[in-house]
Amino acid sequence: MIVYAEQLSCQELVELVTDYLEGALSEEEAGRFESHIGTCNGCRIYVEQMHQTIAVLGELTVESVTPEAESALLEAFRGWRSP
Repeated sequence: MIVYAEQLSCQELVELVTDYLEGALSEEEAGRFESHIGTCNGCRIYVEQMHQTIAVLGELTVESVTPEAESALLEAFRGWRSP
C-alpha cells in the first residue's frame, strides 16, 4: 500500500533544515524534505547555502575572528532569546 504524505511548504522546510542536515528527521520527514527540494529551486538553493555556511564556519577558529567582529556578533545576539 502506498501512502502519499502532504507536500512540505517552504516555511516547514526552513524550520526542518537543521534537523535534516544533522540526520535527525524520520525517514518519512526526510523523504518529504527531499521531495520538496527536488521540485523547489528556491529551497534547493537555500539548503545548498546552508551546506556551504556549515563548511565555512567549520573552518573558523577563535584566532581568526577579529575583536571588532567578535564585538559585532555579541551585540547582534545580545537581545536574542529562545522562544
